[in-house]
Amino acid sequence: MTSKFKCQLGQGGFGNVYKGWLTNGTPVAVKLMEKSYNDGEEFCNEVATIGMIHHVSVVRLLGFCVEGSRRALVYDFMENGSLEKFTDTIVAGHCLLRERLYDIALGTARGIEYLHQGCDRRIIHFDIKPHNILLNRRVSLHQRFLIFGLAKSFCKERSSVTIIEGKGTISYIAPELFYGNSKHVSHKTDVS
Repeated sequence: MTSKFKCQLGQGGFGNVYKGWLTNGTPVAVKLMEKSYNDGEEFCNEVATIGMIHHVSVVRLLGFCVEGSRRALVYDFMENGSLEKFTDTIVAGHCLLRERLYDIALGTARGIEYLHQGCDRRIIHFDIKPHNILLNRRVSLHQRFLIFGLAKSFCKERSSVTIIEGKGTISYIAPELFYGNSKHVSHKTDVS
């Protein structure tokens, strides 16, 4: 599927992502979960969470594979990669028009609102950052969220959830995860 992992698209905290192709020629992104914590909890969490989400702003999980200790997730392929490469225009040589940035921000906000209010269960992503917002090839640069390994879902009737430790990427973590002894967090953690 990945031609022996020849085309690496990126790398994250839990493993590398490679370009692959389905048998019908459709390009996909294959994420190998090479680093596993808590007996693969992040893998199960990502499959369970993204499996119950059906929204235009969330990347589609097409399938997954478990073979011994090896785990892989197969997603829609987003040709323009992550928003991260557009944030540093000096290094990347890419530039987005203000209108496109506004559209991406608005689409991202709609996706966050869906996670918090539109799903059957409220979902806190915990790791919304430019690396996890992918852009397709279309002129509109439609974005989609990715990486739900840290996500936490809970019933809508509850206003907060208790977590044991801080989650997310250091420079993007909400301040309430650092301060105070309480680790009760709400959906507002994603928009701090």
